[in-house]
Amino acid sequence: MDPAVRKTVLRMIPYGLYVLTVDGDEVAAGTVNWLSQMSFDPPLLAIGVKRDTRSFANLQAGGRPAISFLGAGQGELAFAFFGDAPIEDSEFLTKNRRVPFERTPSGGIVLTEAPAWADLQVRETVAIGDHAVIVAEVTDVGQRVDAPEILTLRELGLNYGG
Repeated sequence: MDPAVRKTVLRMIPYGLYVLTVDGDEVAAGTVNWLSQMSFDPPLLAIGVKRDTRSFANLQAGGRPAISFLGAGQGELAFAFFGDAPIEDSEFLTKNRRVPFERTPSGGIVLTEAPAWADLQVRETVAIGDHAVIVAEVTDVGQRVDAPEILTLRELGLNYGG
C-alpha cells in the first residue's frame, strides 16, 4: 500500500471535534476527533482514544465518560484541550484560559460552552493500535443551541488521520 495514497484516502473521512471528559482520581479531559455513532438501539458511539493518555487510564479504571460536542467557531476551545488541564472549583485550567464545566444529572462532566453533550457508559474497549476504540452507550444527552453545527478539523485547517 502506498503510504501517501493511504493518508490522502483516510483523510477524506470528515472529522468533528469533541472534548472527552472522564472522572477519576484526577479528572481527565482531552480533545478527540475519531467519534462515530455505531448503533441506534442501544445508541452506541465508537470513540478513538490515545492509549497513553489520562483519559484512557481513567476509562480503564472505570471512570465516567462524557462528550461535549464543540460547535463551529469554537476552535479555541478545541485547542485548549490538546493537553491535560487540571480543575479548580467548576473550571478547567487550560494553558490559555479557564473553561467552565458543569455536572450532568447523572454526574458526568461537560463544558458549559458546548452546544450539546452526551453522558456515556463504556460497554467495550478494543485496544489494538496506538488508539483504543471505546464502545460507549449514550445514557443521556443535552442540547443548549438550536440546530448546532459541529466544529470540524477542516474548519481549523488541520488533519489527524491517515
